[in-house]
Amino acid sequence: MANKVIITCAVTGAIHTPTMSPHLPITPDEIAAGAIGAAEAGAAILHLHARNPEDGSPTQDPEIFRQFLPRIKDSVDAVINVTTGGAATMSTEERLAGPLSLRPEMCSLNMGSMNFGLYGALERFSDWQHDWEVPYLDGSRDRIFRNTFQDIEMFLERLGKGCGTRFEFECYDVGHLYTLAHFLDRGLIEPPFFVQTIFGILGGIGADPENLMHMRRIADKLFGADYQWSILAAGRFQTSFVTMGAIMGGHMRVGLEDNLYLGKGVLAESNADQVAKVRRIIEELSLEIATPAEARQTLALRGAENVGF
Repeated sequence: MANKVIITCAVTGAIHTPTMSPHLPITPDEIAAGAIGAAEAGAAILHLHARNPEDGSPTQDPEIFRQFLPRIKDSVDAVINVTTGGAATMSTEERLAGPLSLRPEMCSLNMGSMNFGLYGALERFSDWQHDWEVPYLDGSRDRIFRNTFQDIEMFLERLGKGCGTRFEFECYDVGHLYTLAHFLDRGLIEPPFFVQTIFGILGGIGADPENLMHMRRIADKLFGADYQWSILAAGRFQTSFVTMGAIMGGHMRVGLEDNLYLGKGVLAESNADQVAKVRRIIEELSLEIATPAEARQTLALRGAENVGF
């Protein structure tokens, strides 16, 4: 895996709402097509949320996941990574329902409770498609995205130990790295593990290059050679930050969950467009992208044949 970069594509997420882009995948058909296109463009891991196909609101309903996950699995070999974050409006049991039923190779797992401000988007739009969008965004002023120590223990126990699922550990600030080290010290996780450092979310660490380097230094100090490092940055910071990370030996995450644009003022028409863009950058840097098989080997995943869908 020397000089090979794992590209994760986060296809739809729960941050952006339908009004923000006509290209945001909403229905099972759109999510499946977006994921397959991203994998064909070079993404080794597909980070997936589900949405209510009627209005685009976030859901963790296993039956909606089942309308697109088997189609993706049958079409491409990419690792399917199912969110345990869901949306900050959901209870932990709601967030766990889909992953427990689906038993994927990989799930995301947030390493701490935090403010997660989405309300800034209210200033940029005025004609909203659905009634739920404004209360959802505005409610983030007074909402905590809950991920307590007990919650994390539950996810590790029921999904990790119970289902053999491994995790994309999402770290939105330096303290989250120390929380991850705490669970490592307790033996609740074991290497190799996948650390996704996240920059530019209101409530998390800012998108400042010094923070990128600091997060890398602290992760190296805490985990040594036991982890794989990946980077995502929200919105306009996406390309510059993942490029810096790749130069520093990291992996990268792109996708319409994290950023709706391909360039300044230009909406991305698909997840594949973003994957193709960063793939070109990787190759211009004389690096290579990792295949799904190489990602599975590097992250010690159990294989697509051992999932529940």
